[in-house]
Amino acid sequence: MSAASRDESPTGPAAGTPEHRAGFVTFVGRPNVGKSTLTNALVGEKVAITSSKPQTTRRAIRGIVHRPHGQLIVVDTPGLHRPRTLLGERLNSVVQTTLGDVDVIGFCVPATEAIGPGDKYINEQLESFPRTRKVAIVTKTDAAGPARVAEQLLAVSRLRDWDEIIPLSAVTGDQVELLLDHLLALMPMSPPLYGDEARTDETEDDRISELIREAALEGVSDELPHSLAVTVDEIDERDDGLLQIFANVWVERDSQKGIIIGHRGARLGEVGARARGEIEKLLGRRVFLKLHVKVAKEWQRDPKQLGRLGF
Repeated sequence: MSAASRDESPTGPAAGTPEHRAGFVTFVGRPNVGKSTLTNALVGEKVAITSSKPQTTRRAIRGIVHRPHGQLIVVDTPGLHRPRTLLGERLNSVVQTTLGDVDVIGFCVPATEAIGPGDKYINEQLESFPRTRKVAIVTKTDAAGPARVAEQLLAVSRLRDWDEIIPLSAVTGDQVELLLDHLLALMPMSPPLYGDEARTDETEDDRISELIREAALEGVSDELPHSLAVTVDEIDERDDGLLQIFANVWVERDSQKGIIIGHRGARLGEVGARARGEIEKLLGRRVFLKLHVKVAKEWQRDPKQLGRLGF
């Protein structure tokens, strides 16, 4: 379902509700400016993994926010960047496609860092979408003092004529609801586009693989995160009711395999324990998780390997 293909006829569960709005927003910004954290804060649950590592998000993930007067579909995308690999090019393509198919673009800039070339590059890209409403969001205000936040708001205001400029903290929740109100006000009149219970359109397998990748990203060096991918091989239920999950953690080189496994498998065991805890929260049941680490040589640059790994 997209903004372009939505049925805006007066049918559906909210047909009799006056002033009901529904539509799509995506957040753009440099890697690691808090887009996924903001998505989760708006939805009210974890639908997108988060990490201090750049380019954590690798596909468009939809989180769905329900309010009596509207429904907001938040499309979390990879950070726009200058690509160095085929994977990087495909991630940018995901962003460009999403930007052309949403009602509002939220441009995220952290309060903790001065506006730099990357921010200006992304702002220039927004010129390609003249009809889309644009909101500036100054994130991470909990980590900056009032004077610094004020400076950033002024700097952001000079970039273009925004529909709104909102400072907030997705971590503390400060002004997140205010952002939601402003975003819903910019959406078109429409009945709900998803059912009342929907929080994301991600499959269970996708969410599990992302939680495993999030756990594997913890504590690794700067280059390794880009080389990590996860696939779920099999999920089945044992006779005693325990859910068994078998998954693969993919890297690009044998040396990286050793890093993930660690001395006598210690690090892989830590990854498995972290991931299992998050998966059990997601599924609401006990889980047995078995991880295998495999090598797919230079998969970020290989079209066939990218296809096999879901890119």
